[in-house]
Amino acid sequence: MSDTINTPAEPGPESGRLPSSGGGVSRRGLLRSTGVVGLGAAGVTLLPGMVQTARAEQSNGAPGSAPANRAHSAPGSALPVFDPIRPPAVPLAVRSPYLSTWLAGDLLAGRWPSFWTGRTTAMTGLARIDGTDFLFIGAPNIPDHPLPRGMVQRSLTLTATRSQYVLAAGGVELTLTFLSPIEPGDLRRQSMPLSYITAEVRSTDGAAHDVGLYFDISGEWLHADSGTKIRWAREEVPGTAGGPSLTSLSFTPDTPRVLAENGDMATWGTTVWSAAQQPGLTWQIGADTVVRKAVVTDGKLGNVVDDGQPRAINDRWPVFAFHFDLGSVRRSPRTATLSVGHVREPAVSYLGTQLPPLWRSYWPDWQHMAAYFHADADAAARRTDALDRKIRKDATAAGGAEYAALCALSLRQAFGGTELVSRDGKPWAFLKEISSDGNVSTVDVTYPAMPVFLYLDPAYLGLLLGPLLDYAEHGGWPKEFAEHDLGSSYPNATGHNDGNEESMQVEESANMVLMSAAYIARLDSAKARAFATDHYAILKQWTDYLVTNALDPGYQNQTDDFTGFIAHSANLALKGILGIGAMSRIAAAAGNSADATRYRATARDYIGQWVTKAQDTTPDHLKLAYDQPGTWSLKYNGYPDALLGLGLVPAAVAREEADWYATQVNQFGVPLDPRHSYTKGDWEMWTAAWLRDHPVSDRLIGALYAFATSTPSRVPFTDLYDTVSDNQSGFQARPVVGGIFALLSLDT
Repeated sequence: MSDTINTPAEPGPESGRLPSSGGGVSRRGLLRSTGVVGLGAAGVTLLPGMVQTARAEQSNGAPGSAPANRAHSAPGSALPVFDPIRPPAVPLAVRSPYLSTWLAGDLLAGRWPSFWTGRTTAMTGLARIDGTDFLFIGAPNIPDHPLPRGMVQRSLTLTATRSQYVLAAGGVELTLTFLSPIEPGDLRRQSMPLSYITAEVRSTDGAAHDVGLYFDISGEWLHADSGTKIRWAREEVPGTAGGPSLTSLSFTPDTPRVLAENGDMATWGTTVWSAAQQPGLTWQIGADTVVRKAVVTDGKLGNVVDDGQPRAINDRWPVFAFHFDLGSVRRSPRTATLSVGHVREPAVSYLGTQLPPLWRSYWPDWQHMAAYFHADADAAARRTDALDRKIRKDATAAGGAEYAALCALSLRQAFGGTELVSRDGKPWAFLKEISSDGNVSTVDVTYPAMPVFLYLDPAYLGLLLGPLLDYAEHGGWPKEFAEHDLGSSYPNATGHNDGNEESMQVEESANMVLMSAAYIARLDSAKARAFATDHYAILKQWTDYLVTNALDPGYQNQTDDFTGFIAHSANLALKGILGIGAMSRIAAAAGNSADATRYRATARDYIGQWVTKAQDTTPDHLKLAYDQPGTWSLKYNGYPDALLGLGLVPAAVAREEADWYATQVNQFGVPLDPRHSYTKGDWEMWTAAWLRDHPVSDRLIGALYAFATSTPSRVPFTDLYDTVSDNQSGFQARPVVGGIFALLSLDT
């Protein structure tokens, strides 16, 4: 296992560029040295992106204040409004492990978007309004053409599926929407690794204004090494299903390395940048200084392709540009629609077999898929708007407005760490352990992400479980407990048939049983029986391991591996005991009443012993480990008891723990345990769900919201942060933020 976190790279040759490197640092070694100082001496080595400390990058409200319009501005103020949260980093195009572009700051103009690592993925946006050029995206340098004017950003509205900016200049308002659709229950649409960018322009002063919009992206969207040579092409793509025809600009490595990564970006595949054709659309591929100069000089592009290819990404920085001449704009809005994506074939390998992306089951090539994507744009906007409203309504009812804001921040990130593939004509889903180990379908990363799938699309959880169960049943996994992952390095699920992996014996065995029980609880009885029967042997094997080892776990690793191995862990024991209880449900679904009775009785017996072993000598809380009096820990593993309705943890014990956590709340949350001041946001929300009838649940939600909206660590939402300093302590962009949906999962 690499067990590393990416480190920041040196700035690239053009101002504002920040390529990532392939270097890394041990997360365990660094995290053990952190505490109240959060980043401390490790500091910037844990931050692939930039840490913005300027006051303009901070929220104006006090932690825990109302989320809507958090950064207030008086009439005429230059400060933008953020609704319902000021994100640590704004998701722009987040659809897969390799299409994951963010804005690490508040203002769209003046900085480059970046891949989740902090690697620049340059995008430029310029608006020409009545002959004056205004910048609205990026930080371009155009020789002999300074850009002293920028559009004023009025607001940023974040929903579960979109980030919408409102900007203004010259009597014109621009609404710019970055929409990464989440399509629960629709595998065809969910499989598309594409994201929309739509621009809507209208006059705000009653006058007519001549408006043009320019967009470009750079070769940096394709590869983490700017010395990589790339090739490009322009294609006219016919429309489909009544949709518009497209102009598509695409680029690919000249010498791809299939199924490999550099700086966590794919080293094979194609970046696809498309615009819906309309009158006044022009395009160009060429050096950044040439193409951008052309549009500010002529107000249009030349419809030409630079023939100096292949060449390195940093050799005259080729960009791929569109210009929309919208003509005279009045109050009635004029629009422009683009899409960006990253397509790869194969998508992953599984035990040596290359698997295609699932979208290839529906379309013969990316051109047909892109045409469908654009034809579906209006319908996708309606569907995702309905989904946004559902999540906001449900989350507000479950945990309040701040909780709804956290769910909106998390959804794209959770699904964006996964992708759909086809195996022998049947769908599977794989997950990348982003920013920590880079493993394939890590069990203890899938497990904390589970609540979002249970809430929105339980069948998707079944697709994630598919390869994990198949490997243990047929792939050659040699041990009696569950595997930790399917391969050390995404996208290659090579397995660990030699047994040499990061073993988490009780942890992963219980995780697999608990996820399986949660999944079948959302199936009809016939499907539940089929799943339980098909996988009964392996689930029983893992549960029997828990019967032998869970009550008093030995010196084992567990999911919070950055804290180190631990013996007699009370929290790990709780997970194992609940896993045994969950197996009673699986046995019942399979029609094995004898096993159901036996596992239920064992779980009840063990939980009684657990309460006695875990109780501290001062009888107001439970210990971190049975042999460590005077300690405590966040017992987030109580959540499955509420999720599955097992009724194993005594109510008095849950209340005692809740009362104790209420005395341990720092400004930005409750630490995992007293050894450090850091915590994990997913585990806080699991705890808030488990204890949702206690006031501490609201305090946990408020503290996590306060961190997310005020942290100076401007990176894609981290799940590991310091509760005192408000800084990231490690990790970012991980799909585990699906755990924030834990409260919502209880109501399904």
